[in-house]
Amino acid sequence: MDVADLSPAQARGRFRTGERVPTAGWCRGWTQANLIAVPARLRYELLLFAHQNPQACPVLDVGEPGAWSTALFAGDLRTDLPGYRLYRDGRPVADLDEVVEEWREDLVPFLIGCSFTFERALLAAGVPVRHLEAGTNVPMYITDVPCQASGSLSGPLVVSMRPVPEELVKTAVAVSGHYPRVHGAPVHAGDPAAIGIRDLARPDFGDPVEVRADEVPLFWACGVTPQAVIMASGVEYAIGHLPGHMAILDVRDEDYRVA
Repeated sequence: MDVADLSPAQARGRFRTGERVPTAGWCRGWTQANLIAVPARLRYELLLFAHQNPQACPVLDVGEPGAWSTALFAGDLRTDLPGYRLYRDGRPVADLDEVVEEWREDLVPFLIGCSFTFERALLAAGVPVRHLEAGTNVPMYITDVPCQASGSLSGPLVVSMRPVPEELVKTAVAVSGHYPRVHGAPVHAGDPAAIGIRDLARPDFGDPVEVRADEVPLFWACGVTPQAVIMASGVEYAIGHLPGHMAILDVRDEDYRVA
């Protein structure tokens, strides 16, 4: 079966049994989300941080301390994503297939919106999505744009990039702008150096993609931003998804479209 035709439950079952792959293009029409789980003492700081940085950190769902499922994710957050990253004292210390043993009773899981949610809409409008064409992970970059700090949490904005033909830039902006709860319109277009990106061929997360002569790189706020904040803030313990290896929710993409 084409992975685009899988249900969220079918995809989660494959990840639970060991499939490790970026999820762009999986489960057509179903929403994907970033995972970040932090100690309960930081949950309100992270909620405030997300409120102050809504384009980068649009919160879709939050679990109770120790919970490994939420209202929008009926699976097991410890096993049903295709990859995890463990942080200690702000440092990524391990990339893991599952985190059953690492999932502490005080961890609060946050599910953050993902720009994969509007990629089908971009395609329907005739806007190419290069990483889907190439079958690779989306490229993501740590910028020099600071997020608004909240308590002990601060750090840089992370963006994802999609190259778009110049004549379709306005279309891409308009289409993605209909999805404000999953990052919405781009935060930057054009010169990557203007936001501190030195080399598009060397993303901080994900895979590089070709940018052709007639294309403009468009940059969307990215839900990996909380992981950059974990690193910049030296948070003592956290679990995130492996960038591009998302949680697939039991809610439809179109539920996040606004007129």
